[in-house]
Amino acid sequence: MLLAMPLACCGADPLLEKGFEHFYSVEYPQAIATFEQAVAARPDDARRHNAIAQAVLFSLMYRSGALESQLVTGSDSFLRREDVEATPEEEKRFQSAVARALDLTRAGVEARPPDPDAMYHHGAALGLRGTYNFLVRRAWLDSLRDLTAGRRLHNRVSEMQPQRIDARMMQGFHDYVVGSLPWGMKALGFLAGFRGDREQGIRTMQTVAAKGDDNRVDAMILLGVAYRRERRPQDAVPLLEQLEAMYPRNFLFMFELAQMYADLGRREDSLATLDRIEQRRLSGAPGFKTLPPERIDAARGDLLFWFERWPEAAVCLRRATAGAGKLHLHSALMSWLRLGQSLDLTGNREPARQAYREVDRLAPRSPQARLARSYQSRPFTQAQYFRLKTPQAND
Repeated sequence: MLLAMPLACCGADPLLEKGFEHFYSVEYPQAIATFEQAVAARPDDARRHNAIAQAVLFSLMYRSGALESQLVTGSDSFLRREDVEATPEEEKRFQSAVARALDLTRAGVEARPPDPDAMYHHGAALGLRGTYNFLVRRAWLDSLRDLTAGRRLHNRVSEMQPQRIDARMMQGFHDYVVGSLPWGMKALGFLAGFRGDREQGIRTMQTVAAKGDDNRVDAMILLGVAYRRERRPQDAVPLLEQLEAMYPRNFLFMFELAQMYADLGRREDSLATLDRIEQRRLSGAPGFKTLPPERIDAARGDLLFWFERWPEAAVCLRRATAGAGKLHLHSALMSWLRLGQSLDLTGNREPARQAYREVDRLAPRSPQARLARSYQSRPFTQAQYFRLKTPQAND
């Protein structure tokens, strides 16, 4: 689940409500189609153009595996991220939607006095463009500039309308992200007027999650991401349980919940959550029918690896890697790497080396490949396992 700038949802707007129901259920094509209907009905509504941009952006992240990778875990820098690629058509659709939202709100932003609604939606558009610049264009300075400008607009909205809790979402997001950046990048945030503060960012998002309106769900999701990065699974679990109940077609919440149960030491609950995903897949439940079984095997194998059940982990990971083409690249690499490690830990050296070679073949420049090459020459050992396990907090 990757940290990305959200925007306010829909208020009492049936088309936007329908679109965001698809959006939060990982049904991005349906969400985009619904938002386009909304734009056709009211082309002068900036919220609707922003909604298209947001759905396009998240569909790109989902396709790349960025929404379900280890990008957001632990102390990983936000500068380490999945490659998110857009087709020319997707690039055009995203940029057109953002540009139209900015055009529709510019006059209200520049008016004296300015229109807080225009400022809010203009800032949301800048936030989306900043996230796109970071993930797709890989333009860090442009991204920071957009996010900072958007945050300033939302700060002004909060000053003008203190009761508008949703406007604090970007403040919390921006504080947390800038506070999580390396010192060199953080200095740029300081020069732009903001130092960043991870704890303050979390507190702000907690306020939005508790008292917000349209941004309440987005705040819950971003809090879950922040709690995982901060190694606070005890705080993430209640949020994820609530999100699963709200959006039962979203299997990403369930995969994340399984991981958080594991981090709490609730191993049976962790594996039972994967069992529920498998049951929903086999029953053809909405949202689960097309979920590849290899995705479940990869998650189960990884958990069993950390539970020191290495023979069982190897069985699951063999199934996952047999259909590695159905996995996102990150999941495929981690499955091959974990398979090699599990085989080494059970004394199956030659099959382990074969697994490591697959990692190197798939993505020779990846961090996983660098590890795999080292294990090809020297087996992965229990001592290395326990050194790796300590920061994972899987007990």
